[in-house]
Amino acid sequence: MTAGTGVPRHVACVMDGNGRWAARRALPRTSGHRAAEVTVIDVIEAARKAGVQWLSLYAFSTENWRRPGGEVDFLMGLVRRVVRKHAPLLHARGIRCRFLGVRDPRIPSGLARDFEDLMTLTEANRGMTLTVAFDHGGRRDIVEAARSLIRSGVTADAVDEESFAAHLPFPDTPDVDLVIRTSGEQRISNFMLWQVAYAEWTFPPVLWPDFRAPHFLECLHAYQRRDRRFGGVEAQPIGGSRP
Repeated sequence: MTAGTGVPRHVACVMDGNGRWAARRALPRTSGHRAAEVTVIDVIEAARKAGVQWLSLYAFSTENWRRPGGEVDFLMGLVRRVVRKHAPLLHARGIRCRFLGVRDPRIPSGLARDFEDLMTLTEANRGMTLTVAFDHGGRRDIVEAARSLIRSGVTADAVDEESFAAHLPFPDTPDVDLVIRTSGEQRISNFMLWQVAYAEWTFPPVLWPDFRAPHFLECLHAYQRRDRRFGGVEAQPIGGSRP
């Protein structure tokens, strides 16, 4: 997609800043996670209305297991409540829901079952596809894809980008066009490493619990103003200026 041609097909969000949001208010970190629920629903609705076809949200990384046990337990319970609460709305909106990751045995069985139930409920929907990265790690996905290729007997010379991508989770997922990382931090954080190879990035300073539809639309507009050349150059008119 070139600049100015429309909204990005696939937007991914690194939902950063919950802890700092709570700290600025002298609240426990869990309060920041709880406040983030409103943002998640607002962004999903904003993306759908704007015509985004694929939306990916980074909810819990493989590295997040290092957090204090009480915080992790709270997140597991919160996510389960959010999934159950909003499943009917997501389905009514025609949104197909997927969960990227969800392999660690520490994930409560009830939460894993809720993930499966929501995917089954919405699998026939053909509106926007919402992918929630939970217990996700980009490096792990790449390693697992390599293992899958080896197990399938593909010879080294037969491996190319297309065949490799076919062994990633949800291989029908298109490359990410735009990544939004809130809170001003500028890191990839092991997020969908293969899919973000040529993504545009924006780093709005607002913390995730304060991020709303207008902020999301500002990021889309910033994307539309960019010139995506994918390593190439713009065609120069004959007699144009030299590089």
